[in-house]
Amino acid sequence: MCSLAQRHGDNLYPVQFSATFGDHTLDLEVPEGVWNPTPHGVHLGNMLTQLDFSGEHVLELGTGCGVHAILIARAGAPRMTVTEIDQPILDNARHNLEKHGIEIPIDYVVADWIQVDGGPYDCLITNPPFGKAGKHYRRYFIDTLIIEAHKLVRPGGRLIFIHSSMADIPRSLRLMDECGMEVRILGETDHEFRNYYFEDPQYLLEMAKIPGGYQVRDGRQYERLMAFEARLPR
Repeated sequence: MCSLAQRHGDNLYPVQFSATFGDHTLDLEVPEGVWNPTPHGVHLGNMLTQLDFSGEHVLELGTGCGVHAILIARAGAPRMTVTEIDQPILDNARHNLEKHGIEIPIDYVVADWIQVDGGPYDCLITNPPFGKAGKHYRRYFIDTLIIEAHKLVRPGGRLIFIHSSMADIPRSLRLMDECGMEVRILGETDHEFRNYYFEDPQYLLEMAKIPGGYQVRDGRQYERLMAFEARLPR
């Protein structure tokens, strides 16, 4: 259950984010300039509550306000490394984790996507940008995540991420197969288009070219959100 309202704009406005994930009710401060949790992130959070991270050093790329990091810690992770592109975003995530009583060792690292030192990690978790990727090639973050996962995750470790049908799920499944990964679907759901999708005509034109990218029901467009767990080859 999530109380975050949809609004117009770039999704960087200040909010008080309140949501329940399984047995966990979270109230997080999301100041202006920090990406607001989205339906993608909420669905991924729901899937994380069903997993066990005991004994794993977990890397989260793009922690945002820290919602997933809190759930990962509560699911047994003894250690985490979380990244963001700017220090103030990391500072806010640290504040939210401390507010929710997370006391495990956490490394807060300023990093640009997969450019992370350290590791190899046991598990990598992320919500890769797509609709607001800021790249002409919108799949940049998805493709680099899959192709370069072996540089960050140990052999036999796992990659967990959320994926929209509008980002071409079959294409990603083929790429993971080509990289020797064993893939399972953690869970999937439908969600109505967010308001800001309609503010980018080029985005809508690109999405219309993706086979099965979205469905229209009762005059409303819905994307399919799918959470993956990909096990790297040993």
